Order: sequence, then structure tokens, then C-alpha cells
Amino acid sequence: MSSDWAICAENLAKCYALFDRPADRLKQMLWRARRKYYREFWALRDVNLKIRPGEVLGIIGRNGAGKSTLLQLICGTLTPTSGKVAVNGRVAALLELGAGFNPEFSGRENVYFAAAVLGLRSAEIDARFDMIVDFSGVRDFIDQPVKTYSSGMYVRLAFSIATSVDPDILVIDEALSVGDGQFARKSFDRIISLKEAGKTILFCSHALYQIEALCGRALWLEQGQALALDTPASVVSAYQTFLGREAENTPAAAVTPAPTFAPAGAARIAGIEVLADNRGGKTLAVTSRHSTVSIRTRFVSDPTLPAPSVAVGILAANGQAVATAGTHNDGITLSRQADGSGEVRIDFPAFPLLKGTYMVSIWLMCEAGLHMYDTAEFVATLHVTQTDLEQGVVSLDHHWAQ
Repeated sequence: MSSDWAICAENLAKCYALFDRPADRLKQMLWRARRKYYREFWALRDVNLKIRPGEVLGIIGRNGAGKSTLLQLICGTLTPTSGKVAVNGRVAALLELGAGFNPEFSGRENVYFAAAVLGLRSAEIDARFDMIVDFSGVRDFIDQPVKTYSSGMYVRLAFSIATSVDPDILVIDEALSVGDGQFARKSFDRIISLKEAGKTILFCSHALYQIEALCGRALWLEQGQALALDTPASVVSAYQTFLGREAENTPAAAVTPAPTFAPAGAARIAGIEVLADNRGGKTLAVTSRHSTVSIRTRFVSDPTLPAPSVAVGILAANGQAVATAGTHNDGITLSRQADGSGEVRIDFPAFPLLKGTYMVSIWLMCEAGLHMYDTAEFVATLHVTQTDLEQGVVSLDHHWAQ
């Protein structure tokens, strides 16, 4: 593995043996490889990862996806089942709450113990001790056993130690979520200063905004496998879409010939065109708050009936409606030709939805917007990207004042 990389993992995997009964452990020891009394659980499987010095990598995924396992393998607190990982530089890690602390030791003793484990000599710890304690804010309790500390005090002291030993690589798991608001701001500023100093940082968090704001790349893990490794915006967008999907993607509707007339007492959708910035297609790239999305719907109807109404839906990947608009609801009466045919267009200027994948559906209804004549589900896919860090589903029009 090249020393050009701060971290280099090749086909990294970790498997655990799960025994249904305690007696099965003894049987496995006696029979060894001749019989298997356990089930295999692969917490991580075939992960390949190269991180350059000075890079900040965000790691996202659901609970149990393998994030902590990967970080522990990189830190050396776990041994891989297969594959290999090489780390170049001093690693400081903030993994589980209070990991590496002896609960019977005082805060002072744990500072010296943890800093020594990270490679500092006694004189170096002496020189940094006051800085570590002052940053953590636990000076009044520094000579008390850490088992008496609150969870917030625990993580503040652990973070202060990890970031004060001048690490080449800083690994941060979800432990920061335990800190209070004031310390969270201090810790984030400290991470930014380490980033600006060219340190390599692995940052695991469910706070997707922080992943986008802090990291240069993001890794998405799911069931122990790497599903995406790319820019934070693209990975976070894919991950958010995945979280919103409650079922498999709805298959595309079969293409049927456009009707040229409607049966008596009915109406039919004759054609749909979806455009983003005047470019049509089934899959469209949209820039949030910049692109104009237009949807044209042609219909045929029984000319003896009142003109139908048209509704448009923008739906999330799981089929849940994010926004809808209808001619009846907006007080629009559609005009038609003598044969009952007509067309209507709706424009969404400065498309307000934030990054994600959305589907377009069309509904053709009676003049009262109650009876459904025809539907066209998922006629187009909108892949929305954005150029800033605003979070959520939609950007609301707003004004600041002071």
C-alpha cells in the first residue's frame, strides 16, 4: 500500500460468529473447523477505501450499517476477518462514549493515561494539560473518578484529549451528539481548525448538514457494504431518497397509444410532456431554485360534458405527495376544441424543492375535481441538485429582518 494515502483499505471485511446457545460455543471449541455451530454475521464486507492526507471523509448510514465497525478497524481496535488496512500517521479516535477511559481513575489520571496511549510523552502532556482541561470545561471535577461524570462531561473530556494531541488522523463517531449546544459549537470550531491545518478527518454522523458542510467526500454504508463514495451532495441526496423509500420503486407504466377521442361520458389523457429549462425527457436534471419545470398535459373528453380538470403531483420516491396543484383548486376552467380536446400547461419557476429524486404524476378529473377520469403515474423523474447547504424538502420564501 502506498504511503501517499493516509488510509488505504482493500477488500476490508469483518465477520462475527453468532451462537444460538452458550453450549454451542463450547461445541465449536471442541470441534473447531470440522463442524459449524454458529451463524455468520458480516458487519462489513469488501470495503475498498483510499483517503488522502488532509481529506475529510463523512460516513453515513443507518444504525447497524457498519460505520462503527469500519472506524474501529481503521483505528486498530478490531482485527479484520479478511482484507487489510494501512494507516499512515498518528490516529486519535473518539468512538464510543468514554472508550479508553478507566472509570475508577480520576479525570486527571485519564488525561495522562489516554494521551500516553496516543503517543505523547509525560512532558508533552504536562504542557498541554491545562489546555485540555479548560477546553473540556470539567476543571472543577478533574480529580473526581470519571464514573461520577455525566455523559456530557465524559465526551467533552474525551474529545478535548483526542483533539489536543496533534493527531495526523482524527476519527469521530457519533459521540459528539452527547455534548451540549455550547460544547457542540466549540467542538465543531475545533474540527474546522484541524481541517484547516491539513489533518485527515473521518467524521461519522447522522447530521447530514454537517456532513455536507465539513466533508470533501462522503461514504454511504448499508448492511456492511459501500453503496456510494462521492461528493457529499450526491451521496446525501441518494441516502435521503433511500430513507424515504418504503417499498421498491414503482415500475414504469406501460406505454399505450395516445387516445384520439374519449368514450361517451369520459375523458382521457392524450399526452404529457415534462420539461426542465425547456428540455424534455423522462429523466430530467433540475437545479433547485433556478430551473423552471413545466408540465404540458393534452386530453380528450366527451364534448357534451363540462370541461375536465387537471391536477399535477410531485411525489417522493416512496409515492408520498410532496406537492400538488390542480386547475379546479386554483379556479381555472379549461378551454377545449369543439371535439373535446384541449391542452394545459403548468410552470414551476425557480423550482423550490431541495435536492432529491422526485416523480411526476398527472390526474384527469371531472370539473369538480372529484371523479377520476384517467391517471398517468410516475411519467417523469426529476433529479434535483442544489448549490448550497439548505436542508429539508422545500425552500420556503423568507425574509430576514433585524
